[in-house]
Amino acid sequence: MSEDPNVEKAQTGVSGLDDILVGGLSKGHVFLLEGNPGTGKTTIALQFLIQGSEVGERGLYITLSETERELRAGAASHGLTIDESIEVFELAPPETLLDDDRQQSLLYSSDLELGETLKLILEAFERVKPSRVVLDSLSEIRLLAQSSLRYRRQILALKHFFARQSVTVLLLDDLTSDTLDKTVHSVVHGVIHLEELAPNYGPERRRLRVMKYRGQAFRGGYHDFTIKTGGVVVYPRLVASEHRTNFARVSLSSGIPALDALLGGGVELGSSTLILGPAGTGKSTFAFQFVASTIRRGQKAAVFVFDEELGLLFSRMRAMGIDLETMRESGDLHIEQLDAAELSPGEFAHRVRERVDSAQAKTVVIDSINGYQASMPEENALILHMHELLQYLNRQGTNTFLTVAQHGLVGDMKSPVDVTYLADTVVLLRYFEAAGKVRRAVSVIKKRTGYHEDTIREFGIGNKGLSFGEPLSSFQGVLRGVPTFVGTPGPLLNSSSASDANS
Repeated sequence: MSEDPNVEKAQTGVSGLDDILVGGLSKGHVFLLEGNPGTGKTTIALQFLIQGSEVGERGLYITLSETERELRAGAASHGLTIDESIEVFELAPPETLLDDDRQQSLLYSSDLELGETLKLILEAFERVKPSRVVLDSLSEIRLLAQSSLRYRRQILALKHFFARQSVTVLLLDDLTSDTLDKTVHSVVHGVIHLEELAPNYGPERRRLRVMKYRGQAFRGGYHDFTIKTGGVVVYPRLVASEHRTNFARVSLSSGIPALDALLGGGVELGSSTLILGPAGTGKSTFAFQFVASTIRRGQKAAVFVFDEELGLLFSRMRAMGIDLETMRESGDLHIEQLDAAELSPGEFAHRVRERVDSAQAKTVVIDSINGYQASMPEENALILHMHELLQYLNRQGTNTFLTVAQHGLVGDMKSPVDVTYLADTVVLLRYFEAAGKVRRAVSVIKKRTGYHEDTIREFGIGNKGLSFGEPLSSFQGVLRGVPTFVGTPGPLLNSSSASDANS
């Protein structure tokens, strides 16, 4: 989606919003920013004026519902500074400006109040002569107009006045007086709608949608955003088809010959691998084996951990010969522990994309999809989110490893979400009982990009990492957890043979 070079844009100053608007707001037009109280309208409006100030454009903030002191205090709380190039015009309630004689006139007081309000707005504009204007909020004007017809006519009058002055205007509407009145929607050049959602657990989630933008392409749909120190940050919805790169598709080694053989030579560059299994089978260990291999090749990796505390993870992996802390300190590994309750899907996709785009990470691990799903408990689009993210990563030539903890320990396993059809390679881990011990087995059940070994192998986890035994050809029912011995007795993988299995 590209910007029209023939249309001059006023950047909003809101990270991510200009990307959705394909450059910003068309100069010389009137736009509507609507949303319930607390959704971030004022913050976005202030960022819009501050951005104009940075490029030498004078701004005017007309406030009918908030005092100048409250406005400046709110801006300071977000780390925003309203400088001298931005005029804040606090419009006092019109009835306080009317004398007793005028209040006793035969005219309705609302007629006088509306007329006085618009007169003061135009006088402030003529005095400041700004390039950008914010009017906060339309609810006050709607109440003074009292009828939809009169309200529409006044908005049209304001629109034509500002259009003649070639001013970019942002009208704010808090949707408190009449949520069904769409009068302004048909008048303005564009409409941005803000929403705040309250999940059953965790903080509120915010999202926005561009509902209208005349004569201009824009990124449709909902986009998550947050309000942080510094203002609003928007996370544009990821569209994988917009991100394509050219690279040679070669097989990459895990660093363990037996695992590479199981995978038919390794994993292909720009592919996704799903590692399935019950808790404790070693899903993370498999993924980190590829992280270590990536860093040994001189490339960078990024790991996003939802489930495990980092200190415990570092200690556990160090015991297996993989020093994640050293990798992180050298700058080769970005590892981040995420709180599912505090994160929206859009923000997570943004963080992953940032590591791939800016840090050139060639291996990405998401551990686990269970935690990722928990970040959107009331979302019904997990598969779509995952599809776009995996397609994007594949097209960047990045290898992605996903882990999913299945329900249960042995027997019939159930997955909380089925993403097997999205992944290019699926590795299945299982517990099974043999010779009075609980053992682990691995098999590759899918590989889109070529041949893979169709056997089931036992594997172990020791102080040298992963070790693999011979195919379990003498057993049937390993994947069910309680196999039946059908062959000639032979050795199973044990501690003495573990060191030899990787050679």
